[in-house]
Amino acid sequence: MSETRVFLRRAMVTDLPAIAAIERESFVDPWSEETFLQALEVWADMFFVAEVGGEVAGFLVGGVEDTGEAVYGHICNFAVAEKYRGRGIGRLLLNRAEHQFAVRLAEGVQLEVRVSNTHAQAFYRKNGYQAVFVVAGYYANGEDAILMMKWFF
Repeated sequence: MSETRVFLRRAMVTDLPAIAAIERESFVDPWSEETFLQALEVWADMFFVAEVGGEVAGFLVGGVEDTGEAVYGHICNFAVAEKYRGRGIGRLLLNRAEHQFAVRLAEGVQLEVRVSNTHAQAFYRKNGYQAVFVVAGYYANGEDAILMMKWFF
């Protein structure tokens, strides 16, 4: 039974190879392991992993941004390993990050998602996010991004 239980915790340096492997299978322009290390150094309290049976099944990297007018959570990177998709792990990671953003007094959360990634857009909409605007040429290959937001108040 323990293999099917999902354990959420903060990421550690020893998780980075597994996180980078999930990243490579999930994205066309993946972050490097070094980029994840830098993210862990900057946002250690906002970098979560989901573990199943001792294996990293997914991760979420977030940060808090203060614009001077408002404080927002920002989901910077988020993926679940292909073999663990469809089990609710993404929703658990998202809920954990949103809770941490709220603890840090964020008014809401923002993220960017590829225009072509309709599956992710549907996931975010199902979890209360709304498309706000399109960012032209956001990704390295020139693809546009949709900026999505979820407000807490």
